[in-house]
Amino acid sequence: METGAFEQKARSWRKKALEVSLHNGAGKDEAEDIAQDVMLRLWQMHDELERYRSVEAIVTLMAKHLLRNHQRRKPSETLDEAIIITLDTSPHDELETKENDEWLSAKLQQLPTTQRTLLYMRQVERRSHEEIATLLGIEITSVSTLLARARRTLLEEIKRRNQI
Repeated sequence: METGAFEQKARSWRKKALEVSLHNGAGKDEAEDIAQDVMLRLWQMHDELERYRSVEAIVTLMAKHLLRNHQRRKPSETLDEAIIITLDTSPHDELETKENDEWLSAKLQQLPTTQRTLLYMRQVERRSHEEIATLLGIEITSVSTLLARARRTLLEEIKRRNQI
């Protein structure tokens, strides 16, 4: 696609990217960033755009995928930062909850580093087994096995604590 033709259609594509991002839950600033990224990527492939039937469909897909990537990169809330809103709880219940949280944190720290890391990536960061395997350079089956061991270890500790 020639530069002039690209410039003529660029405004409508940018507007489409903004609409898609905002419609899918992006804030105004985030939608602007995504639209800018979409336009940059379109420009990088401007020589190939004529072979596609619908560039708007490509814009829509790019915007959705970029939004999903932006949302994944946002720092997720750690367990320590979680705010628990309780209504009508007694001081005894609050103390018990605090003790349980401290106990669980201590047990998590006692897990082998690999298991603790995998558990964090899966439960807190909400990463898939495939993502974890790719990031750590291990097999997907190893991810599943290590997660199962970590969960089993914690379950045994909980049973021991509650004498079940």
